Amino acid sequence: MWKTILRRFLIMIPEVIILSLLVFLLAKAMPGDPFTGSINPKADPQQIKHLMRMNGLYDPWYQQYWNWVVHLFHGNLGNSYQYQEPVTRLIEGRAGNTLWLALFTMILTYVFALPMGVFAGRHEGKLPDTIIRVYTYVTYCIPFFVILVIGIWIFGYVLGWFPTTGSISSDATGWLHTVGSRFYHILLPGLLGALFGTVNIVQYLRSEVIDAKHSDYVRTARSKGVPNRDIYLHHIFRNSLLPIAAFAGYSITGLLNGSIFTETVFSYPGMGLLFVNSISYRDYTVITALVLIYGILNLLGTLLSDIILSIVDPRIRIE
Repeated sequence: MWKTILRRFLIMIPEVIILSLLVFLLAKAMPGDPFTGSINPKADPQQIKHLMRMNGLYDPWYQQYWNWVVHLFHGNLGNSYQYQEPVTRLIEGRAGNTLWLALFTMILTYVFALPMGVFAGRHEGKLPDTIIRVYTYVTYCIPFFVILVIGIWIFGYVLGWFPTTGSISSDATGWLHTVGSRFYHILLPGLLGALFGTVNIVQYLRSEVIDAKHSDYVRTARSKGVPNRDIYLHHIFRNSLLPIAAFAGYSITGLLNGSIFTETVFSYPGMGLLFVNSISYRDYTVITALVLIYGILNLLGTLLSDIILSIVDPRIRIE
């Protein structure tokens, strides 16, 4: 298994190189520049050209790419044109917010989805199963950003139960108050993200439970007098988790990548909101760094899914 993991990491090297080249070229292909309008709408065009030349934006693309790669290997992702600070420090200040939001959303997603999927499959064709299926169909048909807007309008503005912007209250003092304020700010976006994220897991798990409860090994267990609760817990549920485990790595990285919608709607200061703002301001250094990070996370998600799958079912080993 460790040899396979090492081999997968080695295969990822050329993939990351190709990804970095594509990301760099696509960012440079964007119209506009990071200086026009950011200094003064009436700024002299010669001043803009001087800034472009000082930052090497008139150099050939291959020379710009080579300089970027050299700095990348030294841990330098460049400086942000908009925020006037190193990109590494800028991302470090936002990565924690995105990580906590994604982790909280993932925990809620599985806490809600696993019992719902098993319950629906166990009561196939009955009223509980029908209610859960209607919930998944309706949720699946509604775009994610619509769920976010409706949730923030009802629970944030109409009822006033949750904050609608930021990651922490301005008057938070002390360690306990700070942690409580951060949790309070991620509660609503985490719940809405989990509401949307449970759909696929519930549908997959329900189908697997229905298939498993009609299988031969379950009939054999019932004929031996094994209690129904133990059958579902130790036989059906464990085997039904295999397809869910296969997507677990993608779910984790998908939450980090999908935070763009959530953070934009909630004005939550994470990497997703930073990415959207960087596109608006043509902040090339931040755009290339974030897209490269997201791409590497997706590659790691593939490997993580295989590892989780082998842990859930010891009979499956990565060969």
